[in-house]
Amino acid sequence: MLNLKLLLLQLGTNQSELARAAEVSPATVAQLANHGMWPRNSARRRALRTAIEQALAAAGATPAQVESAFEHGPRSRKGGAAGAAEALEHPEPTDSPDPHDEDEQMLLRNKHLTPDACAHFGLPRSPFVDDVRALDDVFASAATRRTRAALMDCALNQGFLALVGESGSGKTTLREELEERIRIENRPVVVIKPYVMEMEKTERSGKPMWAGQVSEAIIREFDPSGSIPSSTQARSKRVRDLLAASQQAGYNNLLVIEEAHRLPVSTLRALKGYMELKVGLRRLLGVVLIGQPELDNTLSDKLGDVREIVQRCERREMLPLDDDLRPYLAHKFARVGTPIDSVLDEAAIDAIRVRLVHRPRGGSPAEARSICYPLLCNNLVVRAMNAAAAVAMPRVTADVIAGC
Repeated sequence: MLNLKLLLLQLGTNQSELARAAEVSPATVAQLANHGMWPRNSARRRALRTAIEQALAAAGATPAQVESAFEHGPRSRKGGAAGAAEALEHPEPTDSPDPHDEDEQMLLRNKHLTPDACAHFGLPRSPFVDDVRALDDVFASAATRRTRAALMDCALNQGFLALVGESGSGKTTLREELEERIRIENRPVVVIKPYVMEMEKTERSGKPMWAGQVSEAIIREFDPSGSIPSSTQARSKRVRDLLAASQQAGYNNLLVIEEAHRLPVSTLRALKGYMELKVGLRRLLGVVLIGQPELDNTLSDKLGDVREIVQRCERREMLPLDDDLRPYLAHKFARVGTPIDSVLDEAAIDAIRVRLVHRPRGGSPAEARSICYPLLCNNLVVRAMNAAAAVAMPRVTADVIAGC
């Protein structure tokens, strides 16, 4: 927070009045006063500083007060003109070599709707926190419905599927929804999920999940208190016998591995052996791999080690919301009993799409890609709602989105 916020209180004015006097949007002033966030463009930063200085002087601020207005609070390391110059020339955040990457990382961090924002927009609770409690809470676009169907088909027919998506794209939500549908619909499916905590691709960076640990997870699912055979042959036979017994009892067996982009190549090769376990013509196990885009590199058909696996694997990708953004947000607000039009205007929704486009520094327009995924969208909307509530704006506008 800048001293500007306290100075406005001392002068008996507020951020909205300062925004009108400086001829800028209320959201711009809110982001500056509350978070020390300046426009990215240096010319716009200088113009904003000059306009605010003039508005403060007209409101009765002394030269010393104007000079200190742009300093940060207790955490500021520099004071006076030096602090003001630093805030102007080095707006937060500036550490990243690529501001687009910094924006994306910032939007991946969970944001919380303030109580004031909930009250301002008449929300009983945040529509983005603990927001999936039942099947009806899951937003289903046409692409999502196709992926849901593919996951269930894999579970019921011993398929092999890789679900690939960026962080925050909704992969885990679809996995959880699959399990919930299996439970509610009484589908005869046993879901086997090896623990992936601390899992990394190599021993240098963490604890790899080797094929033996996958076998152990399968054995533990069916025989929690039984012993794990020490030899590979005995362990493999135990896995095959347990899967066959489960299938004979009328169940389908599904192995689900999250964070699959961290699997060692040797474990991926071993999946071929699991997929070839059969009774007659029927496979004993379906496999779903869930991972970030790095999984595509691991499952490249150019790599001889995993070519046979890749040829048998169906790939599904979690796509950005893009054209489904408005229905998605409308669904989220409807689940807490609030119409979307009372929170965001139409221009704000278009501005979200524009804001959530990533273009590498120095890249061409053809290299731009949408990052309009649920988590990033949720966090951006929460930031905008907090900013709009702070300056008592009735709805989130495109200007507010652009300033967040």
